[in-house]
Amino acid sequence: MKTEDVTPTDTADGTADGTGHGPPAPPDRIDERARRARRADLITAAAGVLLVVAAVLIGRVVQDRHQTLFAQWPPFLASWDPHLGPGTPAALTMAVLVVAYGPSLAARLPWRGLLVTAWAGSTAWVFSMALIDGWYRGVERRLTTKHEYLQVIDRFADIPATLRGFTDHILFDAPDNWPAHVAGHPPGATLTFVWLDRVGLGGGAWAAVWCVVVGSSAVLAALITVRVLADERLARRAAPFLVLAPAAVWAGVSADGYFAAVAAWSVALLALAATRRVRFPALAAAGGGLLFGWTCYLSYGLGLMAAVLLAVLVLARTARPVPVFLLGALVVPVAFTLAGFNWWTAYHLLVERYYQGAGGVRPYGYWVWANLACATVAAGLAAVAGLRRSAVAASGAVRALRGGSGAASPEGRLALLVLAALVALLAADLSGMSKAETERIWLPFLLWLLPATALLPRRGVRWWLVASAVPALLVNHLLWTGW
Repeated sequence: MKTEDVTPTDTADGTADGTGHGPPAPPDRIDERARRARRADLITAAAGVLLVVAAVLIGRVVQDRHQTLFAQWPPFLASWDPHLGPGTPAALTMAVLVVAYGPSLAARLPWRGLLVTAWAGSTAWVFSMALIDGWYRGVERRLTTKHEYLQVIDRFADIPATLRGFTDHILFDAPDNWPAHVAGHPPGATLTFVWLDRVGLGGGAWAAVWCVVVGSSAVLAALITVRVLADERLARRAAPFLVLAPAAVWAGVSADGYFAAVAAWSVALLALAATRRVRFPALAAAGGGLLFGWTCYLSYGLGLMAAVLLAVLVLARTARPVPVFLLGALVVPVAFTLAGFNWWTAYHLLVERYYQGAGGVRPYGYWVWANLACATVAAGLAAVAGLRRSAVAASGAVRALRGGSGAASPEGRLALLVLAALVALLAADLSGMSKAETERIWLPFLLWLLPATALLPRRGVRWWLVASAVPALLVNHLLWTGW
């Protein structure tokens, strides 16, 4: 029997304590634990469904009565629009292929072949989902609407001057105030598209291709990180779920998918440096720091990715890469500060603008839990069930790490990485700065919940893939999710 075919139990490894060092449990006890674990998975997934249903029904009532949610189809920023498109056959085909062949291919392919296949598969899945809305509406126009970055490309003709005056246009009552997405992010986000335009890749189509192709590479970063911090077996198990991520509905086409990839590669490079799995770990640490610095200038909230980075260091049981990582992380902030952009000033002005607009009206009491319903759909029911298993496996890993042995099971190590991302997501939720639109805004955090699917039993893996893909296909065909 291959190791990939072993059904995980509540203790992840069949031992009494879940660390791999306790006495083995009797076979009948393992079977009973496995049955209980599967029932608990289904109950957890059912709770996720109920959460989504409650968010839809209660959101409908609140919106109809008070008009305070600023979402036409709460909890999603979407409107009812049943439709088919040129991407429909491709999306259905991708879903069927990944469900039918994804797990076996992930187990058999050479590691590098798996990485290439996963990137290609993720790109195809995201593009096909976007094309359900058609080329113009779903791809080319997405980043050119009145709220988006491409609306202000001409205003960056003199980049240093624009950076110096960037904060003067954040507030609603400021002259020539920035569109919502430009004002809502540090200028690194907009500069990405300015530079694409400067090298001859201007317009919505090229911007969309950039976001999808670069964004889909986040799958590679996640697989590499799981492999070096947990083990290759778990990375292979997670691969089909990462490829068929329901978040593709919002990653195609969204700049937040690109942000997710930059943040993910920062984590992956730090993991490689901390575990010394590359020839030049110092270079990897510097690169990870540089990308983290850039991440913080793509989106104000992505500083919370520090929780995942910290988890990497804890799991690797080393602080050796930290000085070089921090030096790399300083490059981007220093460059922007010298150019005249003050991150903290901009952030405080953004908070003021946020409460000038819909953010000041949207009720925190609804969105603080309805956001999690959005995250449930975007991550998928398989990830929700995986989070339950992560919570179980993490306890043994914490005991092992506290004991100083560092001998936590691979499942336990993966669980801690996943839960660190969950902590970052919950912090973003409780901040009140993410009321609505979290199915898109939280893409960088949601990515790291998906590896939890590796903890699910192999016996039902295809059904869990179906449970992830079908809701995503329904959302993309029944709702219009654009701005």
